[in-house]
Amino acid sequence: MNTNAPQKMTNYRWVICAMLFLATTVNYMDRQVLSLTWKDFIAPEFHWTHSHYGDITAAFSLFYAFISLFSGKFIDWVGTKKGYLIAIFIWSLGACLHAGCGWLTMYIHELESKEVMQAIEAGSTLALAISTTSVWLFMACRIALAIGESGNFPAAIKVTAEYFPKKDRALATSIFNSGASVGALVAPISIPFLAHAYGWELAFIIIGGLGFFWMGFWYFLYEKPEKCKYVNEKELAYVNQDDANAGNTTIAKEEPQEAGIPIWKCFLLRHTWSYICGKFFTDGVWWFLLFWAPAYFSVQYGHRSDSTMGATLIFVVYLIVTIVSIVAGGYLPKFFVERCGMEAYSGRLRAMLIFACLPIFALFAQPLGHYSVWWAAIIIGLAGAGHQSWSANLYSTVGDMFPKGAIATITGIGTMTGGIASFIINKSAGWLFDYTEKLGSDFHFFGFEGLEGGYMIIFCYCAVAYLIAWACMKILVPKYKKVEI
Repeated sequence: MNTNAPQKMTNYRWVICAMLFLATTVNYMDRQVLSLTWKDFIAPEFHWTHSHYGDITAAFSLFYAFISLFSGKFIDWVGTKKGYLIAIFIWSLGACLHAGCGWLTMYIHELESKEVMQAIEAGSTLALAISTTSVWLFMACRIALAIGESGNFPAAIKVTAEYFPKKDRALATSIFNSGASVGALVAPISIPFLAHAYGWELAFIIIGGLGFFWMGFWYFLYEKPEKCKYVNEKELAYVNQDDANAGNTTIAKEEPQEAGIPIWKCFLLRHTWSYICGKFFTDGVWWFLLFWAPAYFSVQYGHRSDSTMGATLIFVVYLIVTIVSIVAGGYLPKFFVERCGMEAYSGRLRAMLIFACLPIFALFAQPLGHYSVWWAAIIIGLAGAGHQSWSANLYSTVGDMFPKGAIATITGIGTMTGGIASFIINKSAGWLFDYTEKLGSDFHFFGFEGLEGGYMIIFCYCAVAYLIAWACMKILVPKYKKVEI
């Protein structure tokens, strides 16, 4: 046996990437339960309107934004292993708690059953009281969900920076970030049918419970690469190649804790504002597509979320998102860096400009949807793919520019900004859709009447948001420069 044979590099970093992918998948499935059940299952029971649903999603977004300012700092403080465990426990518990909203509403208003509650005359004083109570209860559960889910991306981006060199981070981020679209892909072919067969309450409990299983695997599988027994010296050297290239030729087995950046000081950096702009103008687009697409196909085209056609449409949307975002989002910037010889940040920005053009297709969702609902589904899928490809590379710019000790903090600040944008677009959409539906043929926008005109307004914003964000980022940080503490 040749004991001097060269050591083969382990690839444990991809196991960790798979865990991040699964966590993000569960994260987005938990978010999707409400969007896939509210219109066809929950709204009839509680007498909800578009505005009620818009208020609930807006509350989630606003609290998600607020808590994200601190969740990133929390992850940097307690570390990725413990921080991720705490985050997923809280959001899984919050997801399960949604199931109790119906029972508690009936108890508060002394009603015997869901059937009695649903049979109450719409617009009556009791119906208004039921809708108000239920909305507040769902808001409370969404806030619990938001507290936990705000930790997902700061933790995942920090883990990616720990386990991958810069040239591989966009690919790794694209893979785990695709969990968002995979979660949204699996959700429509499972959640509506669970709700139909067993009730919407059990759908929340089953999907919410998945996170508790993930926690067990994470506890035993994750350690920092320099401490992990599954990472050998060769893989550790590969992971830390950026440090070696910068002149630090010795890779320590125990690297010291990197200093962070105070939150107030982060806001003094142009790099932070570049990332904020990238999130603010674009995150609301993704959350709008995530929260409203099932209702869009149900209201505009008559395909309920629990119908075969409705589930297939949503499935196709996120199948497009998943395939395009992984292929383009991961490999295009890698192509610019490795094949074209571009510096990582410049190559990433060039790829992001291309991704920013995909949502322009959203302008044609309404016009072509008149010919076939499949055109609308394909176009929404392309817009979503543009976002996910953009998002994966936007996250990677944080690892490019900031020291590891500040990555989760900066990611949390960006997540906060994206949450504010989501609050604005979801609150506005709920009000706009009720308003345009009420006006009917008296409302016109680009040749569309009523509710169709309302959707067209939102699609117009989706089309230009990414180009605006890219221009702001390019102005603020035109060339790569790493932040020095």
